[in-house]
Order: sequence, then C-alpha cells, then structure tokens
Amino acid sequence: MLFPSSQLFLISGPCAVEDYDSCAKVAEVLCKLREQIPGHVVFKGSFRKANRTRSDSFTGIGDEAAINILGRVKEEFDLMITTDVHQADDVAKVMDVVDVIQIPAFLCRQTALIQRAAKTGKTVNIKKGQFMSGEGMKYAMQKAEQAGDGEILLTERGTTFGYSDLIVDMRNIAAMTAFATVVMDCTHATQRPNSGAGVTGGNPLEIELLARTGLMAGATGLFIETHPDPASASSDQASMLPLRELEPMIQRLLPIAELYQTTYG
Repeated sequence: MLFPSSQLFLISGPCAVEDYDSCAKVAEVLCKLREQIPGHVVFKGSFRKANRTRSDSFTGIGDEAAINILGRVKEEFDLMITTDVHQADDVAKVMDVVDVIQIPAFLCRQTALIQRAAKTGKTVNIKKGQFMSGEGMKYAMQKAEQAGDGEILLTERGTTFGYSDLIVDMRNIAAMTAFATVVMDCTHATQRPNSGAGVTGGNPLEIELLARTGLMAGATGLFIETHPDPASASSDQASMLPLRELEPMIQRLLPIAELYQTTYG
C-alpha cells in the first residue's frame, strides 16, 4: 500500500497552480519534509478551480498550462502529485501526471466521477461532503472499490454549521477509520464559506489545532494547503498556511503522529 494507516503522510501545496516559481518553492520544502515524514509526501495543486462562489473568481491559468507545471514539479522534484477533478472528462486530462486523484467534497456523491477516477487504478482521495456523515462515506468508497483496484483515501474537511461556518466533528474521523485510511484537511476545515462578499474566509491559526486533534482521532494523513505568500495568492488566501510555517509545524506534529499511530495502527 502507498498509504498504510500506520504511517503519517502529507498532502500539501497551493490551492491552485498559479505559476511554476511558487510551486517550486513549495516543492523544495516538501522535499525537505520527505526526509522526516515516515510516509509519502504528495504535492497538491488544483489545475482548475471549478467550485467558486462568484463568476469573477479566479479559476486557473488554463488547463494545459497548469497540468504542464504539475508535470514539471513531478519530474524535477520527484514528488507524487495530486489534483482535483470536477467532471469525468477531467480524469483523462490529468491521469498521466497525477498519482492521486482528488474528488472534491461537493462532488463526493457523483457516481460517474468517482467510478471514472477509480478505473484508472490510481489512488483516489474522496473528500467527505460538508453535508455527509462519516458513516455515510462508506458508500462513496464502495463505488470506487467496485470500479477499480487502486487505494481509496477519505478526507475530513468539516461539516456545514449554520450558513457561514464549518465544524469538525472528530467522531467522523473515528467512524471512517473503521473502513478507510483517513486524511485530515487542516486548511479547508478552517474556512468560513458563504460570506456576504462572496469570498470564503478562514483562520490559519486553527490549522495546527485541527492537525493535532485529527491525528489524535485516528487520521493518518494531513492535507495542508500552503503558499509562499498567501495574501497574494489567487485563491483561498484566508485559509492557506504561510510556507515558512509548514516545516516547524510538521516537526511539532511528528511526536503526536507517532504516539497515536502506534495506538491505532
């Protein structure tokens, strides 16, 4: 298995692929972390942002340009790659570059999309919908298992609470670990969606708290979006972790991961 439940692994990178230079800066840090983290380190970057609140929100630099940058990062830094797909046709565009195909939370019930991703034989990471229970995600996982033979990851990213907040119920992580390897999305779970301005808010100060508690609840992987300068990023400025903070935070989390994966692994 690429992602055994007994080893901490990291999925990290910018919200969206903006340019090669910013991706390379993140990749350099991930290569350093690869020497410290027991499991795999995966570079994440969305080649296209399809789930946007406003029509004038940033959606990407163009599919081909973004996918080419992901391929360059993979080749030059020897990192595993993941990106999200929003429709079945996207899978063919990215399958030659990515190692893990991500299904966005809002699309975790889209049967054809999950099946198409699973048929590639690659690892599929299905994010739990903000409207789903942990127990309910076993059916999304079954769709993937029936369509292909690759590994399946499930990611917790919070549950809708009211109209403009997300709450992480750690019981969902515990529930999903009964049948899957679980990832804690430490950045999207801090978001404050549906703001009146049409721009999602967030609080990066909560990222480490969610990482710690996620590991304690049984998560094996950490999903952390990061950027060299979040304030200048084209997407999710309010919730990404500044790149300079990633390595120190991971070092603080390693003892927690070791303790609780010894307990649950």
